[in-house]
Amino acid sequence: MRDFGLGYELLASDGAARRGRLTTAHGIVNTPAFMTVGTAGTVKGLTVEQVKQSGAEIILGNTYHLMLRPGAERVAALGGLHRFMNWQGPILTDSGGFQVMSLEELRKITEDGVTFRSHLDGTPHNLTPERAMRIQELLDADITMVLDECTPFPATETVAEESMERSMRWAARCKEAFTRRPGYGLFGIVQGSVYPALRRRSAEALKAIGFDGYAVGGLAVGEGQQAMFETLDATVPHLPRNRPRYLMGVGKPADIVGAVQRGIDMFDCVLPTRSGRTGQAFTRRAVLNLMNARHRDDPRPLDPDCPCPTCADYSRAYMHHLFKAKEMLGPILLTRHNLHYYQQIMAGLRAAIEGGRLEDFVADFERQQAEGDIAPL
Repeated sequence: MRDFGLGYELLASDGAARRGRLTTAHGIVNTPAFMTVGTAGTVKGLTVEQVKQSGAEIILGNTYHLMLRPGAERVAALGGLHRFMNWQGPILTDSGGFQVMSLEELRKITEDGVTFRSHLDGTPHNLTPERAMRIQELLDADITMVLDECTPFPATETVAEESMERSMRWAARCKEAFTRRPGYGLFGIVQGSVYPALRRRSAEALKAIGFDGYAVGGLAVGEGQQAMFETLDATVPHLPRNRPRYLMGVGKPADIVGAVQRGIDMFDCVLPTRSGRTGQAFTRRAVLNLMNARHRDDPRPLDPDCPCPTCADYSRAYMHHLFKAKEMLGPILLTRHNLHYYQQIMAGLRAAIEGGRLEDFVADFERQQAEGDIAPL
């Protein structure tokens, strides 16, 4: 680990794909990595022990939600977010910019920052780059994200340029306000919508400021997979090779595999946990809707090749019953499975890159997805 900031070691590569190791104050993260989302200091429905059993090494918390409830100062007084939620591994906290921007009529953007009203009780708040850094320090996040403006989609190039330039000015203020300490780091966020020239300018501006890692923001907001991949192709080559790269809010398994092929190291998304609460199971061959009547008499596991506790001990028929009966065990068991599945993908990607077999891994992944679910005998 460096004297200050995060340690990052690039261990192997296969084409543009990278296998690395990120060292933080609270442990090591092997990359490519999927960060399980624990927005409000909890991965909904699971204990931290169950999250660890899925293979997760790092989780994500959110500045916006935690500053409103229970409050960053309260979390700090109780020993920081790691102790508060009993997760002793690394934590990344999103700056809250995306959540604030989604408030629309409840917020106002100025050069100073964002003023908004809480979605909980309507109380007014002012989130500046400096305040965002202070909140994440109080939470004791290993990885802090700069405050940025998440450009809406679609946006004209003029609107995207103005938004991106404001985010770059805020990024410089975040760097100035961030407290450097061993094992803790600050990530800049590339913006610029789907415009390659703007993405390149944003990446160059962030490199000039200097960060411990570089995120690609403003994607997975409706632009579609092709546009997302094209934007990554125009962005990633301009990011430093010796620093981790994080694609924010992505995504579906095919999105993750494609982004890893393009040199991305870190991901987060609510999809596996949110889907787990609504009856959608991710498997090697298909996304299953467990509310569908075709599962009610099926004795098979969700995925016969999955080693997770849900697949080892419970049938599709039982899972169907739990969701139809609205039993809380259904979302718990399905969330466990989905998180295991995502972590299995990441482990497979890491092994494939190490062994120079990424092309074969991707071909096998795509073949299984194309085959779809196999009907019961």
